[in-house]
Amino acid sequence: MRFAVSPDEIRQANIPHEVFLTNLIGNHILMTVGLGGIAGSFPWVMAVIPLISFSLLGYILWRARRSPDSDPWYVMCHWQVCARRARIFILMLLLLLAIIALGWAAHTYGGMMKEAAIAIVAGTGILPVMVTVLVLVIVESDALYHANQAKLPAWVVARFPNPHARVIPDEEHAHAPP
Repeated sequence: MRFAVSPDEIRQANIPHEVFLTNLIGNHILMTVGLGGIAGSFPWVMAVIPLISFSLLGYILWRARRSPDSDPWYVMCHWQVCARRARIFILMLLLLLAIIALGWAAHTYGGMMKEAAIAIVAGTGILPVMVTVLVLVIVESDALYHANQAKLPAWVVARFPNPHARVIPDEEHAHAPP
Protein backbone atom coordinates (compact mmCIF):
# COMPACT_ATOMS: atom_id res chain seq x y z
CA MET A 1 0.00 0.00 0.00
CA ARG A 2 1.16 3.47 -0.82
CA PHE A 3 0.56 6.42 1.51
CA ALA A 4 0.60 10.20 1.32
CA VAL A 5 3.63 11.10 3.45
CA SER A 6 6.01 14.03 3.53
CA PRO A 7 9.53 13.92 2.09
CA ASP A 8 10.85 14.27 5.64
CA GLU A 9 8.93 11.16 6.72
CA ILE A 10 10.35 9.29 3.73
CA ARG A 11 13.87 10.35 4.70
CA GLN A 12 13.29 9.22 8.30
CA ALA A 13 11.78 5.90 7.14
CA ASN A 14 14.97 5.15 5.20
CA ILE A 15 17.14 5.28 8.35
CA PRO A 16 16.34 1.84 9.84
CA HIS A 17 16.93 0.12 6.51
CA GLU A 18 20.18 2.01 5.96
CA VAL A 19 21.45 1.03 9.42
CA PHE A 20 20.56 -2.62 8.81
CA LEU A 21 22.12 -2.64 5.33
CA THR A 22 25.27 -1.01 6.73
CA ASN A 23 25.50 -3.87 9.21
CA LEU A 24 24.90 -6.53 6.59
CA ILE A 25 27.09 -5.17 3.79
CA GLY A 26 29.66 -3.07 5.60
CA ASN A 27 30.14 -5.26 8.63
CA HIS A 28 29.27 -8.83 7.64
CA ILE A 29 30.63 -8.74 4.10
CA LEU A 30 33.31 -6.04 3.78
CA MET A 31 34.74 -6.23 7.31
CA THR A 32 34.79 -10.03 7.16
CA VAL A 33 36.83 -9.93 3.97
CA GLY A 34 39.05 -7.14 5.29
CA LEU A 35 39.74 -8.72 8.66
CA GLY A 36 40.08 -12.19 7.17
CA GLY A 37 43.67 -11.47 6.15
CA ILE A 38 44.62 -10.40 9.65
CA ALA A 39 42.82 -13.33 11.28
CA GLY A 40 45.59 -15.77 10.35
CA SER A 41 47.98 -14.18 12.83
CA PHE A 42 45.41 -12.63 15.19
CA PRO A 43 42.16 -14.68 15.07
CA TRP A 44 40.40 -12.75 17.85
CA VAL A 45 40.15 -9.71 15.56
CA MET A 46 37.14 -11.44 13.99
CA ALA A 47 35.25 -10.88 17.27
CA VAL A 48 34.86 -7.25 16.20
CA ILE A 49 32.28 -8.29 13.60
CA PRO A 50 29.68 -9.78 15.98
CA LEU A 51 30.29 -6.98 18.49
CA ILE A 52 29.48 -4.35 15.89
CA SER A 53 26.59 -6.42 14.58
CA PHE A 54 24.94 -6.99 17.95
CA SER A 55 25.41 -3.27 18.73
CA LEU A 56 23.66 -2.19 15.53
CA LEU A 57 20.94 -4.82 15.85
CA GLY A 58 20.39 -3.82 19.47
CA TYR A 59 20.09 -0.18 18.37
CA ILE A 60 17.49 -1.15 15.76
CA LEU A 61 15.43 -3.04 18.35
CA TRP A 62 15.77 -0.27 20.94
CA ARG A 63 14.82 2.41 18.42
CA ALA A 64 11.87 0.36 17.13
CA ARG A 65 10.60 -0.01 20.69
CA ARG A 66 10.83 3.78 21.17
CA SER A 67 9.38 4.61 17.77
CA PRO A 68 5.62 4.43 18.57
CA ASP A 69 6.05 7.26 21.07
CA SER A 70 8.42 9.45 19.09
CA ASP A 71 7.90 9.03 15.33
CA PRO A 72 5.16 9.62 12.80
CA TRP A 73 3.13 6.50 11.97
CA TYR A 74 4.82 5.83 8.60
CA VAL A 75 8.33 6.08 10.09
CA MET A 76 7.35 3.90 13.05
CA CYS A 77 6.07 1.21 10.69
CA HIS A 78 9.42 1.06 8.88
CA TRP A 79 11.24 0.71 12.21
CA GLN A 80 8.94 -2.24 12.98
CA VAL A 81 9.65 -3.87 9.60
CA CYS A 82 13.37 -3.55 10.23
CA ALA A 83 13.10 -4.79 13.83
CA ARG A 84 11.31 -7.93 12.68
CA ARG A 85 14.15 -8.76 10.31
CA ALA A 86 16.76 -7.83 12.92
CA ARG A 87 15.24 -10.41 15.29
CA ILE A 88 15.57 -13.08 12.61
CA PHE A 89 19.20 -12.14 12.06
CA ILE A 90 19.93 -12.13 15.81
CA LEU A 91 18.54 -15.67 16.02
CA MET A 92 20.83 -16.75 13.17
CA LEU A 93 23.86 -15.17 14.85
CA LEU A 94 23.00 -16.82 18.18
CA LEU A 95 22.66 -20.14 16.37
CA LEU A 96 26.11 -19.57 14.85
CA LEU A 97 27.59 -18.78 18.27
CA ALA A 98 26.04 -21.95 19.71
CA ILE A 99 27.47 -24.05 16.86
CA ILE A 100 30.90 -22.46 17.35
CA ALA A 101 30.73 -23.27 21.07
CA LEU A 102 29.72 -26.86 20.33
CA GLY A 103 32.52 -27.21 17.76
CA TRP A 104 35.05 -25.84 20.25
CA ALA A 105 33.77 -28.17 22.98
CA ALA A 106 33.86 -31.17 20.63
CA HIS A 107 37.45 -30.37 19.69
CA THR A 108 38.66 -29.49 23.20
CA TYR A 109 36.82 -32.06 25.29
CA GLY A 110 35.54 -34.62 22.79
CA GLY A 111 38.76 -35.32 20.95
CA MET A 112 37.40 -34.24 17.56
CA MET A 113 40.08 -33.27 15.06
CA LYS A 114 40.45 -29.52 14.59
CA GLU A 115 39.73 -29.78 10.88
CA ALA A 116 36.51 -31.73 11.46
CA ALA A 117 35.31 -29.18 14.04
CA ILE A 118 36.05 -26.32 11.63
CA ALA A 119 34.21 -28.13 8.80
CA ILE A 120 31.16 -28.68 11.00
CA VAL A 121 31.14 -25.05 12.18
CA ALA A 122 31.55 -23.76 8.63
CA GLY A 123 28.91 -26.03 7.14
CA THR A 124 26.23 -25.85 9.81
CA GLY A 125 26.91 -22.37 11.20
CA ILE A 126 28.70 -20.01 8.85
CA LEU A 127 27.03 -21.10 5.60
CA PRO A 128 23.44 -20.53 6.85
CA VAL A 129 24.46 -17.11 8.20
CA MET A 130 26.01 -16.20 4.84
CA VAL A 131 22.83 -17.21 3.03
CA THR A 132 20.76 -15.24 5.54
CA VAL A 133 22.96 -12.16 5.01
CA LEU A 134 22.50 -12.37 1.24
CA VAL A 135 18.73 -12.84 1.50
CA LEU A 136 18.42 -9.98 4.00
CA VAL A 137 20.49 -7.68 1.76
CA ILE A 138 17.99 -8.28 -1.04
CA VAL A 139 14.94 -7.95 1.22
CA GLU A 140 16.22 -4.81 2.95
CA SER A 141 17.21 -3.21 -0.36
CA ASP A 142 13.63 -3.78 -1.50
CA ALA A 143 12.34 -2.32 1.79
CA LEU A 144 14.53 0.76 1.29
CA TYR A 145 13.09 1.17 -2.20
CA HIS A 146 9.56 0.85 -0.80
CA ALA A 147 10.33 3.38 1.92
CA ASN A 148 11.29 5.83 -0.83
CA GLN A 149 8.06 5.05 -2.68
CA ALA A 150 5.93 5.67 0.47
CA LYS A 151 4.87 2.02 0.56
CA LEU A 152 4.32 -0.38 3.43
CA PRO A 153 3.72 -4.14 3.49
CA ALA A 154 0.13 -5.16 4.20
CA TRP A 155 1.10 -7.03 7.40
CA VAL A 156 2.48 -3.83 8.95
CA VAL A 157 -0.64 -1.84 8.10
CA ALA A 158 -2.79 -4.60 9.60
CA ARG A 159 -0.68 -4.82 12.76
CA PHE A 160 -0.34 -1.05 13.26
CA PRO A 161 -3.52 0.45 11.79
CA ASN A 162 -3.81 4.19 11.33
CA PRO A 163 -7.31 5.40 10.42
CA HIS A 164 -5.91 8.83 9.51
CA ALA A 165 -3.40 7.55 6.93
CA ARG A 166 -4.18 8.59 3.37
CA VAL A 167 -3.81 5.70 0.93
CA ILE A 168 -2.70 6.59 -2.59
CA PRO A 169 -3.79 4.17 -5.32
CA ASP A 170 -0.92 2.45 -7.14
CA GLU A 171 -0.33 3.86 -10.63
CA GLU A 172 -0.34 0.47 -12.33
CA HIS A 173 -3.77 -0.35 -10.85
CA ALA A 174 -5.20 3.15 -11.25
CA HIS A 175 -4.97 3.12 -15.06
CA ALA A 176 -6.05 -0.47 -15.60
CA PRO A 177 -9.39 -0.97 -17.34
CA PRO A 178 -12.21 -2.23 -15.06
